Amino acid sequence: MDRPSENLLSRLEQSLRQSRAARMHLAARLRELEAEADSVRAELAEMDTLASQTEAAIYRLLSSVLASGNLSLGLPSDAELEVAMRQSPQPYQTQPVARPTYTSAERRQQIPTIRNNVEILSDRFMDRTIPQAVTLLLREEGAALHVNELYNRLLEGGFKFTGQNPTISIAVSLNRNTRFRKVAPGTFDLVMRDASKAS
Repeated sequence: MDRPSENLLSRLEQSLRQSRAARMHLAARLRELEAEADSVRAELAEMDTLASQTEAAIYRLLSSVLASGNLSLGLPSDAELEVAMRQSPQPYQTQPVARPTYTSAERRQQIPTIRNNVEILSDRFMDRTIPQAVTLLLREEGAALHVNELYNRLLEGGFKFTGQNPTISIAVSLNRNTRFRKVAPGTFDLVMRDASKAS
């Protein structure tokens, strides 16, 4: 075999060794990544389980609160909404917030009924969260609305509720959000509405 052929053969063998070494390195890295992926999947499964257990605990708590006759209809009363919201922790609060006091007229106000067979008129709320959709509704209304009426209007706008007690979901969601203020039992308005009127 002549000299150039030997050099070429030597270079090819060296290239083959390098390729095999690189492949072994990549295969080892792939095994590490697969092990890491399995670990992450296990953590995700644990988090899903914890979230499911927490959600079940919340519904058990709310079910124990909703002891009136409305429970069988799935329609919580205004007093039940108040109790449920009091048990819902407010995030990021550093000092206690005074509970609003209501006049006897406010307490006796007519509570809107939840309409059966609400017709879906649009899909405007289909991809929105409760706070986003309610902000639009309250701006359009120009005044506070009760959670029952909010529920009716959200359904008309194509909002999809996943919980067993949608009016409680609305109330708890708004109660936790600093964008909204409670002006009467189960009735919410936008905080910024006051600021715009005051200026």
